[in-house]
Amino acid sequence: QLQVVESGGGLVQPGGSLRLSCAGTGFTLNKYHVAWFRQAPEKEREAVSCISPYGGATNYADSVKGRFTISGDNAKNTVYLQMTNLKPEDTGVYFCAAGGDRTITNWCLMKGGAYRSWGQGTQVTVSS
Repeated sequence: QLQVVESGGGLVQPGGSLRLSCAGTGFTLNKYHVAWFRQAPEKEREAVSCISPYGGATNYADSVKGRFTISGDNAKNTVYLQMTNLKPEDTGVYFCAAGGDRTITNWCLMKGGAYRSWGQGTQVTVSS
């Protein structure tokens, strides 16, 4: 059973940085698509970034391009989301998700319905 656990959220000032971690348990994370989603209060969940199996491809929401970087550490079975130049509008609960079609490696999935395993979420608050 695919299970993922997020960590690394917190309170940060505008312009600051955070690194979120998504650890896989019971399976090899880099064999699957992994994505980060976020949900702000009273807003719909939105895709932030994704990475394809074996790191062949990544994708980002327009709102975070140039500020966020997704990457994987195979030795730690973990995917990271490095967030820089954070803005108040980045505030929300960030979820990691794993799954997807493992035969697709040259692009990654930015739709929640493609993922079958979700973490519990980690809160990110950007405020002065």
